Amino acid sequence: MRGQFSTRLGFILVSAGCAIGLGNVWRFPYIAGKYGGAMFVLFYLGFLAILGLPIMACEFAVGRASQRSVATSFEVLEPEGTKWHWYKYGAIAGNILLMMFYTTISGWMAYYFYKMLIGDFNGLTAEAVGILFGNLLADPLTMFGYMAGIVVICFGVCYLGLQKGVERITKTMMLCLLALMIALAINSLLLPGAGKGLEYYLLPNWQRFIEYGAQEVIFAAMGQAFFTLSLGIGALAIFGSYIGKEKRLAGEGIWIIMLDTFVAVMSGLIIFPACFSYGVDPGSGPNLLFVSLPNVFIHMPYGQIWGSLFFLFMIFASFSTVIAVFENLTSCFSELLDVDRKKIILCLIPTIIILSLPCILGFNVWNGFQPLGTGTGVLDLEDFFVSNNILPLGSLLYLVFCTSRYGWGWKNFFQEVNTGEGLKFPQWLRVYMTWGLPLIVLYIFVTGYYSIFFAK
Repeated sequence: MRGQFSTRLGFILVSAGCAIGLGNVWRFPYIAGKYGGAMFVLFYLGFLAILGLPIMACEFAVGRASQRSVATSFEVLEPEGTKWHWYKYGAIAGNILLMMFYTTISGWMAYYFYKMLIGDFNGLTAEAVGILFGNLLADPLTMFGYMAGIVVICFGVCYLGLQKGVERITKTMMLCLLALMIALAINSLLLPGAGKGLEYYLLPNWQRFIEYGAQEVIFAAMGQAFFTLSLGIGALAIFGSYIGKEKRLAGEGIWIIMLDTFVAVMSGLIIFPACFSYGVDPGSGPNLLFVSLPNVFIHMPYGQIWGSLFFLFMIFASFSTVIAVFENLTSCFSELLDVDRKKIILCLIPTIIILSLPCILGFNVWNGFQPLGTGTGVLDLEDFFVSNNILPLGSLLYLVFCTSRYGWGWKNFFQEVNTGEGLKFPQWLRVYMTWGLPLIVLYIFVTGYYSIFFAK
């Protein structure tokens, strides 16, 4: 018998945990500040509504109607003789590729939490913190240990089962994450000079908007809204397969998007007031998280405690995504091979650990391998395959499958998405989802390629 979530709150928090990841915490505040503060945020919220919600509804509807993971859901729903189910290979590859580098980055969070907790950052200059991070990247054994530990822990959660493991533990982590965010934001807002950080982050800045140009700002907002929800690889569809028919899916999707946005916005309230209070450049890219912020925490009152809580929050944000994707992979291979999920997990643990090694080695042993140009590495290549290829093309496939008469079709999708009580998914979106939204997704796909290979 297929497992089910025990509560609606569990479904919402686990699905939100899948969407909420390190991109919310680092990338959103950084690009929001860069592209004009509130100007960018308004575009971002608009694109979440017109991009994220419809595609999320498609994933949830396919999962709930089929009661299967992406590995077999298309076979259950597709018209006889069609080949939509071929996409299962792309979706499974996307989940695996994502974990091949996400587990390593999650390991960095655990490493920083440990270092902050035991006081190893105390007394270090910003340059010394940078050296510490560089030493981590140059040490494959340490990175391997943290990565392997995270793989074992997160698959261990899945091993406990859907309700006792994935739902119970992710729900607890998400509630702790939200509580930590509020405490960290209050602490940052009370720092001297925090007001300047709020102005930089939240007040509309036409100068920055004009400097980068409307097209670049709008595309950045569109891309962030699209990629933040990890759409197109079935990572959300699996949780749709674990829920009943009591609630309509549009309302559930809105709750998940609201939580995802709340975490992203609150992250900025933590980071920017602290940066301006201690004179740190908020536009320092990846160094913001791994060099600048540790230096901020060690100079503020009770900074070791606040820094430890911040990286604990980062661990919760990353673990919730890893557990969700591991659950999707577990269900996929269990259905494909008709093997008990616990046996699948015992096989997946060493497999993911081995497949994650290239990302680790790309920072040291293989650092001469720069496939996408100077300054890139294995992680960038893996991220390129996922973010610039599988996510947009997978989202496009879900859209066409749910709207085309050659796929599942609008009638079946519309009936499924509106089964139950709650907010109704509007009929008038049919033309937009059939023609307009696929063009937007294609635009994101093409522009992503152009920005990497042709833009100067």
